Amino acid sequence: MSIGRVLIVDDHKRVLTALQILLQDEFEEVQTLSNPNSLLSTLATNQYDIILLDMNFSAGVNTGNEGLFWLKKILDKDTDLAVVLMTAYGDVELAVKAIKVGASDFILKPWDNNKLVSTLKTALELRRSKQKIIQLENEKAGLAREMNQASTQMIGRSKPMLEMLRIVEKVASTDANILILGEHGTGKELIARELHQKSERCNGIFITVDMGAITESLFESELFGHVKGAFTDARESRIGRFEIASGGTLFLDEIGNLSMPMQAKLLGALQTHKIIRLGDNQVRDIDIRLICATNKNLVQMVVDGEFREDLLYRINTIQIDVPELRYRNGDVAVLAEYYLRKYAAKYNKENLRFAKNTIDKLMGYSWPGNVRELQHTIEKAVILTDNPELLAEEFLFKERRINEIKNEAVSFEEMEKQLIGSSMDRHKGNMSHIAKELGVTRPTLYHKIKKYDL
Repeated sequence: MSIGRVLIVDDHKRVLTALQILLQDEFEEVQTLSNPNSLLSTLATNQYDIILLDMNFSAGVNTGNEGLFWLKKILDKDTDLAVVLMTAYGDVELAVKAIKVGASDFILKPWDNNKLVSTLKTALELRRSKQKIIQLENEKAGLAREMNQASTQMIGRSKPMLEMLRIVEKVASTDANILILGEHGTGKELIARELHQKSERCNGIFITVDMGAITESLFESELFGHVKGAFTDARESRIGRFEIASGGTLFLDEIGNLSMPMQAKLLGALQTHKIIRLGDNQVRDIDIRLICATNKNLVQMVVDGEFREDLLYRINTIQIDVPELRYRNGDVAVLAEYYLRKYAAKYNKENLRFAKNTIDKLMGYSWPGNVRELQHTIEKAVILTDNPELLAEEFLFKERRINEIKNEAVSFEEMEKQLIGSSMDRHKGNMSHIAKELGVTRPTLYHKIKKYDL
């Protein structure tokens, strides 16, 4: 017996009786209705999986228009209901019209018992499949909302930060591919999430892939998916990250860690907007907004033959440079207060505060690990302190303080200017070679050249 509830709508009582006797052993519940005018009220108070609907109710009328009318009414109330129409008049055009309106199938009177039962069970399976699809789509949407809400608030009011946020606001609504550059700990993924949340894809899913953690042997399987039996451990088919992110945003972190073969495979997918699962031959369309990030100098890697130039152009429609924390004057204090409130609440120390000289000490440190280092430092201090205030002596830094470095600023800047000028003379203005020799990115080099008016 199939688990399903059937409602038969026909104005001939003998037909209703015969169908009920036939179907009661095949389905969980079978109910009948002789007057279609009661159909909507019946649907309002009962739940059904299948409606077996006659197409003609008025005497002498055999156009099938009555059946089409009630079909539309049923589907207006529940688009997922399986409706099977039946009529004594074999009209192919009418059958096609009914299917286009939304009927699951069409049978003729007098019916063949086996065919009728088979048709209704197929309609039930179709309804179950639709319900499963809707459930999966709702789960995906719920997962997308949950993952999108997992982002951390972007905090900062320094000039470099405000300038970067201005660019984020400007490009977020586009579908342009974005390349985010910055040191470790600057918050590149946070920028990617902000771009996603401000885009037209914000209701879609945001998928992060750490390219530095994917081996070459698993690259295709992770990004494009695989079918069962594609390789030794492929015990079941698996969807890839590209397909999961379709309709949303795919964030490829540490893009500079890809080998040349992996770069070629990635480029192919980006150029065609199509992927093929490993071990399969079916081409699948993908619809993603791509955001990549790295702390490496990709331009120099292209010069050195370590990164494909065509891939760089493909992922770098817009470039966003995330400023290091040491260049974000004033943001250290704002971020420190934010993380203090966050972790004080988390560890039940809500009244905890900074001592007067503690913020000065935090602002005097250069934070080579950027925002991530500051975050972890504050959390550690909150956990370990037994005082009502976080004291300056509770923060121990190995690196020299910024204030100590500032005392050497004049001589240091002059030395840096001379170093860049000498390199420019040696390489005759070739920016790639100059950047490589100095160990800086080209954007940083351009900034220094403009700063020193070279």
